[in-house]
Amino acid sequence: MSCLDCSCLRRTPVKSISQNKDSTTSIYPHWAGDLPQCWIPPVLGGHEMPVRYSEVNNYELQQELGKRFNNLTTIYLARHTPTGTLVTVQLTDLDDCSDEQLQFLQNEAVMSSFCRHHNIMISWKMFTVGTWLWVINPFMAYGSASNLVKTYYPEGMSEVLIGNILYGTLKGLNYLHTNGYVHRSVKGSHILISEEGLVCLSGLGHLCSLVRRGERAKVAYDFPNFSTTMLPWLSPELLRQDLHGYNVKSDIYSLGITACELATGRVPFMDMHRTQMLLQKLKGPPQNPLYGNAFPCEESPMKISRSGVDSGIGESVVAASMTQTMTSDRLRTPSPRTFSSALQNLVEICLHQDPEKRPSADMLLSHPFFRQVREKTRDSIPSLLPSLTQHRKHSSFGSFPVIMKKYYKTTDETKEWTYY
Repeated sequence: MSCLDCSCLRRTPVKSISQNKDSTTSIYPHWAGDLPQCWIPPVLGGHEMPVRYSEVNNYELQQELGKRFNNLTTIYLARHTPTGTLVTVQLTDLDDCSDEQLQFLQNEAVMSSFCRHHNIMISWKMFTVGTWLWVINPFMAYGSASNLVKTYYPEGMSEVLIGNILYGTLKGLNYLHTNGYVHRSVKGSHILISEEGLVCLSGLGHLCSLVRRGERAKVAYDFPNFSTTMLPWLSPELLRQDLHGYNVKSDIYSLGITACELATGRVPFMDMHRTQMLLQKLKGPPQNPLYGNAFPCEESPMKISRSGVDSGIGESVVAASMTQTMTSDRLRTPSPRTFSSALQNLVEICLHQDPEKRPSADMLLSHPFFRQVREKTRDSIPSLLPSLTQHRKHSSFGSFPVIMKKYYKTTDETKEWTYY
């Protein structure tokens, strides 16, 4: 089945959102009812988007970077031949997707096109070729924050680098929260870094709107089928699935877990049994997770997949077969590092059990931990990371694939939408 055959694609387009790059204004008035859940070519600037035959031959697939989306999507490093620009191309055979997976792709595609902020990852183009969905994204040369930790900082990043990365992430989150969205998937592998050091938040497929029938609700109750690997980052109120629901403060909790991930090289709760993890989250860790107390003490080896490259993807990619086993000794050993009082306070307030006592994303941008980032008194991200030349040598790219002609097979149904 081609995605163009899906009945949800034939809904009437709605008005566009503002085209301001860093806009934080509300987008609610542009929707008559609920915000979009179906995949439709957007209407920008009050004019219908041009729909033309695919320019698929303008993209030269070069290297396989890995897979995502339960291995249904293959990601390639590619070159846009007319300009020579490097991009990433995500290829998904829609015939292999279930209805739920199609809905996820639809939501991710729509939200990627409607968000307008430089710290939110957006897709440049998307089109279908036969049953194959092509999604063209910017190439994020340094990949994801989690991949950088695994490759260069197994014991954790410097606080200066953490501050720069989380500050950009918070600006993207603040944009989403201002517009009534809960990200629900904040973690290191969804934080991407470009060659210039731009931090972009990806993983928009789980985005949830608090706007219902033109009004903003206080809480949401929707709980999608998250992968179990996502659970350590989720807030207690989101995991409880009770009548109290959750709101944008759930993302603040996930940001606190991500801060621990970047600072220690380990994810709190990652190796716990799901029931034990839930109980631990509900009662709260006895001490700051930066110092390792949220890791299990029993013998339970943990394997972490070594991604090839997460560049421009939005999910951790299993591009290489190598795994690194973390022994129970490392799990029992608290972090040998000491952390500044500012970072410790940031983690503590983000992981507060009561979501109402957690600060908003806007308030966190003024936190003392980010003072040097705001005042630009310390080095920028590229100067804090290995050189791109070194990074490319160290990265585990996939093999040079034989590009199958089925990706390029054109039909009369092949259409393209370009997002400016």
